[in-house]
Amino acid sequence: MAEGLLRQAMNDAGKVDRFVGSAGLNALVGHQADPSACQLMASRQIDISAHRACQINSVMIRAADLVLVMESAHKIAIEGKEPSARGKVFRLGEWGKFNIPDPYQQDLAAFEYSLMLIERGVSDWVVRL
Repeated sequence: MAEGLLRQAMNDAGKVDRFVGSAGLNALVGHQADPSACQLMASRQIDISAHRACQINSVMIRAADLVLVMESAHKIAIEGKEPSARGKVFRLGEWGKFNIPDPYQQDLAAFEYSLMLIERGVSDWVVRL
């Protein structure tokens, strides 16, 4: 959801030259986005049905100018995995000082709550990028 929203927000802001991708620390590699996530994003006219999960790796981290994560623990894990990440890993909710819970295997309400926080975080970041 975050990738789709951030990509759309960057495009809407005219920042189309930026690459936006998604990778997880414990991703189920090759799996599609959860049907609840697809449903919520489709209601915002963003199609994430082609998304396939992948694991973040050191090559991705080194290539990135900015790595946005959902939770403080993710930041710690990425910086531990790749020390060169220090200084470029931030929470999506950094400016609002909040973590975004993973709604995986939860009900639609959990996805709606996470999406609300993602939207807030994306809005905060887009004006700064």
